[in-house]
Amino acid sequence: MYAVREEVEILKEQIKELAEKNNQLERENSLLKNLASPEQLEKFQSRLPSESSLSLEPQELGSCEDGEHQYNSAGSAV
Repeated sequence: MYAVREEVEILKEQIKELAEKNNQLERENSLLKNLASPEQLEKFQSRLPSESSLSLEPQELGSCEDGEHQYNSAGSAV
């Protein structure tokens, strides 16, 4: 039982670290999108596979908080 609790704590810490890294990358991505010219965005989008779920549309720039909430929800379920 103790080993399971210890593993849960390790996994919770990993989830926390991954969520922080994800938020950092999302902020960096948003910044880069804002700084890129329309021509650069178009060139980049043309390189992405058409079935990719990635989007470079400005309306998704504020999604960092949603991602953080999603990770926190998953972490508390453990």
